[in-house]
Amino acid sequence: MIEAGSRRREIDDVASELFHANGYAATSVRDIARALDIQGASLYAHVASKEDVLFSIVDRAAAAFERGADAATGETQSADPVERLAALVEAHVDVVTSDPQRASVFRPRRFRDVITDGIAVGAFRASDTNLAATFILTALNGIATWYRPDGRLTADRVADHYVDLALRSLSEDHR
Repeated sequence: MIEAGSRRREIDDVASELFHANGYAATSVRDIARALDIQGASLYAHVASKEDVLFSIVDRAAAAFERGADAATGETQSADPVERLAALVEAHVDVVTSDPQRASVFRPRRFRDVITDGIAVGAFRASDTNLAATFILTALNGIATWYRPDGRLTADRVADHYVDLALRSLSEDHR
């Protein structure tokens, strides 16, 4: 017999694959049940709704991003916003490339804070901190749409390129 927690994780994993492949709106509860080889009504013994499944996936992804950001900023222990932003970008790329299907959301607070600090010390130039954080996170989250573990670039090389691009986008005057 499958434990309730492992069945729920299996549901989330299958739903995540379907949402990634077909989009959330185009994926029905019946699609999820069919992929699990169970009846649609049986799925409701484990989840309240499709939205409940999405929330669970988003919550787990956000927790992974937060753990990565905690580890990155904890390891860096630097007041230098350039080093802190580089560590956050690397951690974000690591989470995205380790599970691209769940990498569609992340709260930009940590990025905004580091960018604000960088502007304050003259390391970054950005006219709008929220927009700059959104720009970087949009690029990072886009990795999930194209990254392949067996592709031409390793996750570390992707991180190196994205750190470079993020830092350049905030440190150069493009006017």
